[in-house]
Amino acid sequence: MRGSIHHVDLTVKDPWASRTFYDAVLGFMGYRLVKEDARGFDWDLAASSGAYCSIGLAKAEGGGRARHHDRYSPGLHHVAWRADSRADVQELYALLRAIGATILDPPAEYPQYGPGYYAVFFADPDGLKLEYVYTPDMDVL
Repeated sequence: MRGSIHHVDLTVKDPWASRTFYDAVLGFMGYRLVKEDARGFDWDLAASSGAYCSIGLAKAEGGGRARHHDRYSPGLHHVAWRADSRADVQELYALLRAIGATILDPPAEYPQYGPGYYAVFFADPDGLKLEYVYTPDMDVL
């Protein structure tokens, strides 16, 4: 679809320390690890329609001193993925709890973001905010 995200690359302190987290979360969503090199990893999601998205994880090389990412500073605020249903959000939440992920906000309706907006908000090992969201209007896309 024109304008959709082709890929997102995230920088983290230690991609190898974060790999287990991202393997679990992205694997749940259908992404498959397709590349590993000296800088990090790439996971791809390909649909039978030809749609494609890639998530990359690379070692940060900057001189940042913050212990965790500050999403209110210039840069990335958060990444959100579409869920198939409210039950799908609940299933990822169960996986996140099983792997000991940091839950920022548990699965719930968040009407301030739109009618039927149901999501879980969580953080990766570097504190990057992530979201898995379902809204009824996604059923028609």
